[in-house]
Amino acid sequence: MGKKHNFEIESLGKCTIPSPINMGNTDGDGLADYVSDSDKILFDIRLPNNEDTLELAGPRKNIYFNPAHVKAAICTCGGICPGLNNVIRSVVRCLYYRYGVKRIIGIRYGYRGLLASSTEPFLDLTPDVVDDIQEKGGTILGSSRGGGDKTSEIVDTLERMNINILFTIGGDGTLRGASDIADEVKRRGLKIAIVGIPKTIDNDLAYIQSSFGFDTAVSQAVPVIQGAHVEAKNAINGIGLVKVMGRGSGFIAAHATLAQSDVNFCLIPENPFDLDGANGLLAHLKSRLMKRGHAVILVAEGAGQELMPTTGKKDASGNVKYGDIGIFLKDKINEYFKQEKMEVNVKYIDPSYVIRSAPADSFDSIYCARLGANAVHAGMAGKTGVLVSMMNNCFINMPIKEAVSSRSQVDTESALWRDVLENTGQPISMKN
Repeated sequence: MGKKHNFEIESLGKCTIPSPINMGNTDGDGLADYVSDSDKILFDIRLPNNEDTLELAGPRKNIYFNPAHVKAAICTCGGICPGLNNVIRSVVRCLYYRYGVKRIIGIRYGYRGLLASSTEPFLDLTPDVVDDIQEKGGTILGSSRGGGDKTSEIVDTLERMNINILFTIGGDGTLRGASDIADEVKRRGLKIAIVGIPKTIDNDLAYIQSSFGFDTAVSQAVPVIQGAHVEAKNAINGIGLVKVMGRGSGFIAAHATLAQSDVNFCLIPENPFDLDGANGLLAHLKSRLMKRGHAVILVAEGAGQELMPTTGKKDASGNVKYGDIGIFLKDKINEYFKQEKMEVNVKYIDPSYVIRSAPADSFDSIYCARLGANAVHAGMAGKTGVLVSMMNNCFINMPIKEAVSSRSQVDTESALWRDVLENTGQPISMKN
């Protein structure tokens, strides 16, 4: 049996207010039915690991908050990601049109906008303001790292502003901050719902099928890989070297490799490699060039960090700043083949900021619209410390504490990595 999880969702109290959303109660009435807290899905669909269940997301028949009294706030934290504007738009439109909530504000530049030191004005959000923002990349609210550890100060601001629901859109650090905020709200006995929406382009949150922006990131990486392949094939011993995002998880690199089968070496953090030696990357790269005359390497930003000196620095979110594996590999490849007296032409491409600033593709646009709406349903029902996401193709409510309890990574014994190896033809291991 696997680990027993606690997927129970906390609530601010009993829901006694009839929802303003007109939905059905019986089959055949032509209306989608309300969702009950007792509606669950299996967490693990494999037998016999089927004891844990997850609460289905969706509108409840009775809600906790009176829509006429609700004041909601939205903030976007961390690095930008495709789909942020789509989520903001969905939350605003669902609050405004489905529940009749008219007081909605946007917090500027993440949690830092909730600190007493912030000079950024709040943005009043209405359907008119968010009308076409889904067509643009980034976020109309701006985003930043840091500030989420100043929990008491943030809750002071929420209390002072009479906020009833705070929607936090962000990744691991953002959601840890949201969990701490929910704990502080509970400690003070306040009736403020904290609802998270998972945003991590690396797709590395635990127990979550997919985070928004990931599909767009893979789609954006494909033409870059195609370009690297063309460059490599049109040069003497050409090497196309592409770096994509993925600090601790190589999902973008793995999926982009499968989407564009021109990659010969896919390097991810979960599968360490050596540079030198008979089974190192450089030896296998030389063998590839001798046979085919060109090669494409796709590397995740967190891969190979153990091969480089540490920077000794951290960003505002407390994440260790990594060295640039792309430039490191480019220099090492050129140095190696110079010693081998073999001409090579390395074309290095780093599309990271182009990828994350792109507008959401159609898949992510749909996903974001549904995530935002389900986040609103959770908040209006008084659910707190909750993350809205998808599992087993169903939208679910997940306790934030569970989602941030561990990190999702590529399993190198999984079918996904097996398929990557079959596509690239690279060795199972490049460790000596």
